[in-house]
Amino acid sequence: MFCQACGSENDNNAIRCFNCGEMLRTGRTSPMLPSGQQIPNYLTQSILVTLLCCVPFGIAAIVNAAQVNSKLAAGDIAGAMQSSEKAKNWCWWSFGLGLAIGIIYFIGMVASEM
Repeated sequence: MFCQACGSENDNNAIRCFNCGEMLRTGRTSPMLPSGQQIPNYLTQSILVTLLCCVPFGIAAIVNAAQVNSKLAAGDIAGAMQSSEKAKNWCWWSFGLGLAIGIIYFIGMVASEM
């Protein structure tokens, strides 16, 4: 297990980091930066935009969202932040494209009724 504060590798059963004394993340806690900020993984949003908006962009969001926690567990905070940002961007692109297609469809239906 890697320390979230200093990045040192510790025994999997350790409670505190041997290098800096910081409490190690145990169990199913939220992934956090050393400063206490959480790194969101956007997995829920990714699944929703995949099902409701745009499948290809949503799948890209899911892939990046799934990488956040594994990168944090490996001690790669910068990589986790990058994957989180990519997942967020893919979610927004998927939502925007789904919304645009929905609006175009609605306009087409209204125009065909006239």
